[in-house]
Amino acid sequence: MAIEKHNITKHIVTVEIGGRNIVLETGWLAKQAAGAVLVREENSAVFVAVTTAAPRPGIDFFPMTVEYKEKTSAAGKFPGGFFKREGRPSTKEVLTMRMTDRPLRPQFKEGYNDEVQINGMAMSADPNLDPDMLMINGSSAAVMLAGLPFDGPIGAVRMGRRDGKFIVNPDYETVDNGDLNMVVAGTKQGISMVEAGAHELSEDQIVEALELAHKAIIKLCDAQLELVKKAGVKPKEFKAPEGPPEALVKEIKAKHWNEFLEKIRIKAKHERSNALSELKKKALEAYAVGPDADDAAKLRYKHAAQVVGDFKYDATRHIILTENKRIDGRNLDEVRDITIEMSPFPRNHGSVTFTRGETQAFVTCTLGTAQDTQLIDGLRESREESFLLHYNFPPFCTGEAKPIRGTSRRELGHGALAERSIRGMLPKENEFPYTIRIVSDILESNGSSSMASVCGATLAAFDAGVPLKKAVAGVAMGLVSEGDKHAVLTDILGDEDHVGDMDFKVCGTADGITALQMDIKVKNLTADLMRKALAQAKAARLHILGKMHEAMPAPRPQISKWAPRFEIIKIDQELIGSVIGPGGKVIRGMQDEFKTTITVEEDGTIKIFGEDGVKVLANKERIRLMTEKPEIGQRFKGKVGSMREFGAFVEFNGALEALIHVSELSDGYVEKPEDVVKVGDEIEFEVINVDPTGKIKGSRKAVLLKDRGEEYKAPAPRAGGRDRGRGGDRGGRGGGRDRERGPRRERAPRE
Repeated sequence: MAIEKHNITKHIVTVEIGGRNIVLETGWLAKQAAGAVLVREENSAVFVAVTTAAPRPGIDFFPMTVEYKEKTSAAGKFPGGFFKREGRPSTKEVLTMRMTDRPLRPQFKEGYNDEVQINGMAMSADPNLDPDMLMINGSSAAVMLAGLPFDGPIGAVRMGRRDGKFIVNPDYETVDNGDLNMVVAGTKQGISMVEAGAHELSEDQIVEALELAHKAIIKLCDAQLELVKKAGVKPKEFKAPEGPPEALVKEIKAKHWNEFLEKIRIKAKHERSNALSELKKKALEAYAVGPDADDAAKLRYKHAAQVVGDFKYDATRHIILTENKRIDGRNLDEVRDITIEMSPFPRNHGSVTFTRGETQAFVTCTLGTAQDTQLIDGLRESREESFLLHYNFPPFCTGEAKPIRGTSRRELGHGALAERSIRGMLPKENEFPYTIRIVSDILESNGSSSMASVCGATLAAFDAGVPLKKAVAGVAMGLVSEGDKHAVLTDILGDEDHVGDMDFKVCGTADGITALQMDIKVKNLTADLMRKALAQAKAARLHILGKMHEAMPAPRPQISKWAPRFEIIKIDQELIGSVIGPGGKVIRGMQDEFKTTITVEEDGTIKIFGEDGVKVLANKERIRLMTEKPEIGQRFKGKVGSMREFGAFVEFNGALEALIHVSELSDGYVEKPEDVVKVGDEIEFEVINVDPTGKIKGSRKAVLLKDRGEEYKAPAPRAGGRDRGRGGDRGGRGGGRDRERGPRRERAPRE
């Protein structure tokens, strides 16, 4: 479909995915960009533009950046916070950028080093649909429309599962109430990226979901190809730089290859790196040139450096494929040695040092109150998040010295993976109402630090007394594939990650998978090979869980003595106002008195937190008494708070008040209340009436007579139930009032 208007030709392609149409449009927005596309689905629309620039001189990598904004105007909202303008990217936006970058980057031609920038933004947000898949598909389409040297297109689809049935392209509600949230991206030939959270799905179920996703991906790729054809775009010519001459490769290999194979087997990371650096330096000495050398000599040196630089890639893969061994001497399916030290420091609520080979994570778990939750604001309705997992990767963990400029996208991505892996094992909030924050600080890294964080997160939570349903462990799998030779690697090193064809992180319990993250470079990853990798990962996961069980088999029965204690009490919603009090006076007074933090929810659930368990229980008892309906005949002790000519108001049970009429203050005649009591006196009284509005009447006279064994006869209520006294929180309960305003005060009838 092509629409021409005012010299603008709009090209439109529609494809049905999961029962909804996805529409790609180009030709009418951002015409100065190298490529631009608008992707629609129901009421959602994401715009993506691609621009390029000449490569920087001497650059030897591909400088692509991805930016994505979910502007709240797309959902008809104002940005949260003080500044009503979008600021730094949210975690959700960063994760979408990463999911866009990862499948696209490997598809660019080797040697293409132009600056490429992909900019996307949500223009309209359907309240039922996540726009992130539109961003990935739109980015691929925009790159294709720019005619860049790109082996695409890339398609992306979300998979859900509910009631045992897989769902392609699910909405928010389906994902929220299902047991799978999986993003799959790939080309027509195969899958290239997976990002998933699951509720203990089996390996076969995961493979089934991937196979269904790839069918939808093929349809999305075909739609992009149709759009490019309609727009008349042809790929720009690109010729990759020539590689080193074959004769030079043979010459350098003959001199140094065997020595390189020897040095690369050094087990320690830094010793191996230093030895290889010295060998590279030695190998290049014969080709070194001065500043006055001719172009041919400089090119020869450049080619020699390239050959030597490729030695690590070639040697690592050679050892794996020909010897079925790893450069550190392990078997292909062998996990590195694991050392676990529980509670290394005394003041953490829960902590562990988890070391696997040369990767070490120090993980802490801190328990907080409901006031410590994180406000999550974005296109969806704002919510309070009570589970946080943060991952930090400081430069010293790899022996580097470089500036730290805030949390990196990689740190956010690894933290999100670990968070997904644990989330399904959290206790129900009404059973364990703490805000939980887990922090993983990587102290040493040689591959799989995110998986060490998953293992450490479980153990730190156990140490803090968090009753996780099951322990969760993670392992990173790799793949080396050449021709018909395939080697699946367990617990990969950093070097194996760099030279391998797959980085496949699998997290789960002994009973199933809870999270996945996979990036694949090869185009021929078969279902059988995927099953083999998952089976090998399961065996490794069970081994790691066994080591974790030895260190701490279950959550501690009691939370840390440093963590806040909690109690929960449920009251009638109409009584919330009496607990809060006018302007929050009552609740603030209790928090000051008992040194607690009190949160009140709309349904009448009250959570009480404090470091002193005795005071927490006392606070709970106070609230129980405040909200307990007094019954006629019950005795209470209270303090005279104020007096009028017709009687005294006695405060009791924290926030309740009873009117004791002047005739009920003593067993004899009383002319004025001041003749018997004064403000501040503590007296005992008996409840003689509670009217339908909750107003309480008491009698001191009844106490005095009954204690002497004499009969007491309560006065008959006035006609119509009216009596001298006050309503609201004075002479009654004050429940059911607006929280912020506090209980309503009613004027006392004239005496």
